Amino acid sequence: MRVFSRVVERRSFTAAADDTGFPRSTVTDAVKQLEARLGVRLLQRTTRHVSPTLDGEAYYQRCLAILADIEDAEGAFGGAMPKGMLRVDVHGTLARHFVLPSLPSFLEAYPDIEFYMSEGDRLVDLVREGIDCVLRVGTPQDSDMVARRVAMLDEVTLASPAYIERHGMPKHLGRLEGHRMIGFRSTAGAGVLPLEFVLGGTVRNISLPATVTVNAAESFIAAARLGLGIIQVPRYHAEQDLAAGTLIHVLADFPPTKTPVSLLYPRNRQLSPRVRVFIDWLAKVFARQS
Repeated sequence: MRVFSRVVERRSFTAAADDTGFPRSTVTDAVKQLEARLGVRLLQRTTRHVSPTLDGEAYYQRCLAILADIEDAEGAFGGAMPKGMLRVDVHGTLARHFVLPSLPSFLEAYPDIEFYMSEGDRLVDLVREGIDCVLRVGTPQDSDMVARRVAMLDEVTLASPAYIERHGMPKHLGRLEGHRMIGFRSTAGAGVLPLEFVLGGTVRNISLPATVTVNAAESFIAAARLGLGIIQVPRYHAEQDLAAGTLIHVLADFPPTKTPVSLLYPRNRQLSPRVRVFIDWLAKVFARQS
């Protein structure tokens, strides 16, 4: 059941073999034996693609529930520790600021967990790509995912001293004429994100001309240091620049709204013990650091 479920999720015998640690021939034989025992065809196979039949999809859903019950049952006896491969996708700056510094303590507490982390902010098909959960900044849009909020991050509006020297320090939102922003285009959404300010309890979005637009957080900060425009980023991402004076606060009386950080995982899949302990641990990490 575990092998078959992984083939369905990965749409590939080869990828399922890599995930489970079995030879590809063993994975193929396991599925053939399962089909022979059930007397139904579970998978449609072509040279490039594997997909479940209607019977295969129904059986896969039953497998998920059964396998989750097995993991819970086995974990309930003898103080069994969570084990196995844990695959997580995290935005790079979150990984380096929050996850990695505390990761040794997690692995010490759960020595039988193998941790794999990919980095990005694109939309991820967790089931198809074999990812257990993703950590994302912003309001989740995918209704097929369960989202557990782990933090609300303070955002700040910044510019470099060189930019302020050329364009002046704006004192009010009405004094932004002639100013420029650095555009940020998230791979998870369309269009350049506007600047956001809270004025009298009301959120105002303002788009300024942008000569430069990027889609990576590190480049966003680097462009601001070069004086190319105003940016808005989570405060933690700019702490070193603020301390060094390479970036300074702009319009501090009109702060952006806080940005949520959420862990997302598939709605139709019961959490394995290793995913459950990771989510609980990461929530405590953010509570302590943010």
